[in-house]
Amino acid sequence: MTLPDAIIFDLDGTLVHSAPDLQAAANVMLNDLGRAPLDLDTIITFIGNGVEKLVERSLEATGGYDDDLRRHALAVFLDTYETNMTTLTKPYPGVVNCLEQLCAAGVPLGICTNKPDGPAKAICAALGLSQFFTAIDGARPDQPRKPDPAPLLACIAKLNTAPQNALYVGDSGVDFLTAHNARVPFRLFSQGYLHAPIPELHARDQFSDWTLSNLLGR
Repeated sequence: MTLPDAIIFDLDGTLVHSAPDLQAAANVMLNDLGRAPLDLDTIITFIGNGVEKLVERSLEATGGYDDDLRRHALAVFLDTYETNMTTLTKPYPGVVNCLEQLCAAGVPLGICTNKPDGPAKAICAALGLSQFFTAIDGARPDQPRKPDPAPLLACIAKLNTAPQNALYVGDSGVDFLTAHNARVPFRLFSQGYLHAPIPELHARDQFSDWTLSNLLGR
């Protein structure tokens, strides 16, 4: 089986099912504001562009917001989430075994996510995933976010390969656009948090369960 020179993964909705913890934090935030909770399916549609956007979308769906309310709501959300990031969050079935096989084959692995850098690293550590990755890169104030290609290209550089020889694996249109903008081959995990179909993506570039052969489309 031919392997890429390096593989980079998105985190939420790709390696881990994190939506239940994000929903719980969002609903604590909404309760603090005297607003009704949101169901899991709704929260999933808000995931993909960072926690700030998740908070804004949750506020918009429940009555709107101004700048002061947004700042307060984001602080409540972050305080809640940072102490409950892995209460309900788990790797998808088969992820750990697949990562073990890739590491055994000597493939350098990385994570490129719009989740803030600190929480991304903390979740990987708590779930025992850090050991598999050379680089875990989350969102930082000093860099653009996906779908800008810069974060993915920076992660690939840390793995000492060229973009065309790497593979990016994600679950969303944002991830697809990131790979497209970086000119990096892409694979879609179709059981994550995809909000709408990606007509440009061929069926052979999608997989629905975490076996190595399915991941690589072999």
